[in-house]
Amino acid sequence: MANANDYVRSFGMSGFLITEELRQIEQKYSIELGHVAKREVAGAVGYYPQFEQSVRGEAAEMSEHYEVFYCLEQAIRKLIVETLQDAVGSDWWNSGRLPANITAAAEGLVQKERDNGITPRSDNLIDYTTFGELSVIITSNWDLFESILTSKRAVERVLANLNLLRGPIAHCCPMQEDEIDRLRLAVKDWFRMIG
Repeated sequence: MANANDYVRSFGMSGFLITEELRQIEQKYSIELGHVAKREVAGAVGYYPQFEQSVRGEAAEMSEHYEVFYCLEQAIRKLIVETLQDAVGSDWWNSGRLPANITAAAEGLVQKERDNGITPRSDNLIDYTTFGELSVIITSNWDLFESILTSKRAVERVLANLNLLRGPIAHCCPMQEDEIDRLRLAVKDWFRMIG
């Protein structure tokens, strides 16, 4: 017959195994289940107490808009890659379907990072394109995208608006309330075009 220590040990081990399985689920799906207390991790600004609190507050507000824009830009890149791969194969970058100035600019940035000893941002050359260049890639390959997106003119308009709205986000300036509304509408417009 098991004694009390065996039951306690068994209970503790079961809890440990469950916690470990939940941690693996969190990692796999990039979610937080809240089963353990969060470790107190100091953010980058925690190391720089000389930053004004008002600037920290602006940064926290702007992080939400950055996150939306980051996700949108990645989704657009994914759409481009998948569409071009489906149409011309895995070597779509060198297929001649992209404007030469865009491929040259991306390859130039890769070389610049190498020359400066910077860790490459990506193995995918599309990650070296600007937001404006993504619009040009889509519109210059409209024959491939017209069955996915509702209107070439709408793509140009929406992506041009998003490119303008990207400015304050990319250049660390607070966005005005009207521009925040425009960003939300532009993102909705994008999803409406592919819906």
